[in-house]
Amino acid sequence: MKKQKEKKGGIRDVLIVALPMLLSMSFDTLMTFTDRLFLARVGSEYMNAALSGGIAQIMALTFFSGLIGYSTALVAQNFGAGRFDNCAKVFTQAAHIAFIGAPLLLLIRPFAYKLLSFGEMDAIQADAQKIYFDILIYGSIFSLLRHSFSCFFSGIGETKIVMQAAFVGMLVNVSLNYVLIFGIGPFPELGIRGAAYGTIIGNFSSFAVLALVYFSKKNERRFSTRHSFGWHRELSLELLRKGSSSGLEMFLNMLAFQMLILLFHGLGSTVATASTVMFNWDMVSFVPLLGLEVAAMSLVGRYVGAKNFEAAHRATRSAVLLGWAYSTVIVFGFVLFPHYLVDMFRPEVATAAFTEARPLAIFMVRLASIYVAMEAILVVYAGALRGAGDTFWVLRVMVFLNWLTVFVLWLALYVFDLGPKIGWLTVVLLFVSFPFVLYLRFRSGKWKKAVA
Repeated sequence: MKKQKEKKGGIRDVLIVALPMLLSMSFDTLMTFTDRLFLARVGSEYMNAALSGGIAQIMALTFFSGLIGYSTALVAQNFGAGRFDNCAKVFTQAAHIAFIGAPLLLLIRPFAYKLLSFGEMDAIQADAQKIYFDILIYGSIFSLLRHSFSCFFSGIGETKIVMQAAFVGMLVNVSLNYVLIFGIGPFPELGIRGAAYGTIIGNFSSFAVLALVYFSKKNERRFSTRHSFGWHRELSLELLRKGSSSGLEMFLNMLAFQMLILLFHGLGSTVATASTVMFNWDMVSFVPLLGLEVAAMSLVGRYVGAKNFEAAHRATRSAVLLGWAYSTVIVFGFVLFPHYLVDMFRPEVATAAFTEARPLAIFMVRLASIYVAMEAILVVYAGALRGAGDTFWVLRVMVFLNWLTVFVLWLALYVFDLGPKIGWLTVVLLFVSFPFVLYLRFRSGKWKKAVA
């Protein structure tokens, strides 16, 4: 019995939860990646617009998706403690937030429009990114509900269904993107509008798969999923109390990321194109690692709920090792093949903007490899701390570090006029420091006091 307990939190334990989530995040990344890849064939301005407009929509979602996201830890804690009925009740509280939050997101549109008008931006990009954002924001309800279902399944450790749903959504999105962007058969050529419609329908497809499994007879018998629709005061308040920190953190951090993009885009079409290509590959490398963050949150939350702190530590170390294995592959790709990565976004008709941007994009992709290896530490320790309930500390530190980066980049680009290469170098060097701060917090053991 003791031997079995010692194995909890090992590589195999983490891999069972993390691999499907890593693949799931990869499929989600491919959804947005293909939007920008196909639009690059239409023109670099539309590719740039899909990045900035898409990030603006994600930024608008982040408070509610972060709030909902803490339900992963809450479900995991109840699951680890054997309170199975509460798992479905937690999901219901998360779904309530989704239904309340979706219409409220429309109030953010004027703020998003002003944000997207930052700097001296190409006129085509400025109009296209607002169109892309506008369409996506109306489909936010499917994104939030899908997220609620994903958090439930992640919390109970059944991440394969999350992966399968993401795969279905990716297939639907990629197929529709090609048809709707370029106009195939009876479908008109919709350009960036088609990319947005494809993304919404892809998200709906993933949501439908998760909903069918959630309400299945198997889950009804185990969790009473069809009889847990009411408001549960204690669980709802706990989700709001602890999840609001995650939600606020995600909103402020995503806003900071949006500002990083806009600071580069405000320097003109050449820098905008180069930074968009780099951020596309940065997101391809980073977003799948969020699957490890979810796995760390789920496992640490489960072990904390079972009062097994040794397993929580072991699971965190195992997740870091898996993250490094993944990051090593990405680092080699960024260092050895940046030319091929950049040229994937070459327009069908050569443009001066892309030709001028290419050397800068290659430099930025190669330089990004410096911090890619450190991202695994960042996401795993952030997930572990959140899983243990130490969300407010993570909020304060991550928001400070991200906005410090925005401020330093603004100084480098707009005050001291150091140029995009030096600006990107300062961002990379600051990013490298983030993981060590989270590691020291976890190592201190103070997060254990956050467990109620």
